[in-house]
Amino acid sequence: MGNINRLTALQVQKLSKPGYHADGAGLHLCVKATGGKSWIFRYRFGGKEREMGLGPLHTVSLAEAREKALAQRKMLLDGVDPLAAKHASEVQRKLAEASVITFDTAATSYIASHRAGWKNEKHAEQWTNTLTTYASPVFGSLPVADITTPLVLRVLEPIWTTKTETASRVRGRVEKILDWCKTQGYRTGDNPAAWRGHLENLLSAPQKTKKVEHHPALPWREIGAFMQALRTMPGTAALATEFIILTNCRTSEAIEARWAEIDIGEKRWTIPASRMKAAKEHTIPLSDAALAVLQRLKAETKEGEFVFPGGKKNTPLSNMACLALLKRMGRSDLTVHGFRSSFRDWAGEATAHPREVIEHAMSHQLKDKAEAAYQRGSLLERRRVLMADWAQYCAKPAATGVVVPLQSAKSA
Repeated sequence: MGNINRLTALQVQKLSKPGYHADGAGLHLCVKATGGKSWIFRYRFGGKEREMGLGPLHTVSLAEAREKALAQRKMLLDGVDPLAAKHASEVQRKLAEASVITFDTAATSYIASHRAGWKNEKHAEQWTNTLTTYASPVFGSLPVADITTPLVLRVLEPIWTTKTETASRVRGRVEKILDWCKTQGYRTGDNPAAWRGHLENLLSAPQKTKKVEHHPALPWREIGAFMQALRTMPGTAALATEFIILTNCRTSEAIEARWAEIDIGEKRWTIPASRMKAAKEHTIPLSDAALAVLQRLKAETKEGEFVFPGGKKNTPLSNMACLALLKRMGRSDLTVHGFRSSFRDWAGEATAHPREVIEHAMSHQLKDKAEAAYQRGSLLERRRVLMADWAQYCAKPAATGVVVPLQSAKSA
């Protein structure tokens, strides 16, 4: 074949003289002084001599090297520089690799970028824990571009009817992360975790699936007897539980309370927005009974930042301490959060206090703007009357069971 295909497979194996050994049409076998052999394609483009490596002999055979050289010659016929084309291909490959991100990595980045906007650290922990538990085992190591509807369903379907609320939250979190990935350019197309117009066609509606399980609550008529028993219990947990009941606050709001938040003179406790569920500052009027709990704490505990100090220095009481107390009292049938239901039932059934006053005492956000604006007026003082009535009712050792509106509520 003239000046092409000059070498034979046997020659290629035996050649040992360092230098370039031509096979023809630009293809050369390069033998190094060390004995290593590789294929080189030599060509001219734009008036310049160029060399392009085609691979080592131990990987690329003579026949394969000839095929590679032929491909480069065809590119030259089309006016394309083989080396420039190879470089462009490598750049595209690296860009493609840079745009590949796994779901776990994306979740970590999403949480980190949004953490500052969340009201507390626990929220970030909940995101991490639920995604690690449910999503990661299914597609955590996969590129986000490869996550499909069937994979999302593999995460959700096992817990959709047994842990509906958790499953719904996981779905929403996956959806937000994949939306973030799309904005970042890591994936394209529809979101496989989207509910509206997508998963709603495959899964039952959460509100219809979910079995509503309320926190076990003490019937409001039994609160007096319970408080009488509670006040015989020693320790900070007992005081914290009593304070939670008297102020109708959430457990976390009480155990993380700081003395700096409490104004004894004005008889009020102002909880900052960062520690409220609704992320809005909330002021609780303190009844004389609630103030008495604080006075006992001042007398019995050492000076510190927290109203209810924990076992370690500069730490608050454990969030499980009050629940453990209920178990010691033989009331494992109750939860601390359930006392808020006791208060709400009592206020709604046994008093004439207005609904908006009761709802604000529950630190619920009112949908009606006019009602919400009412808080700026006399609502705090009306809640003060409500909480005083509640403390008075809690002090009764036994309830009569007769639903009678309290006089103070009538006169408010």
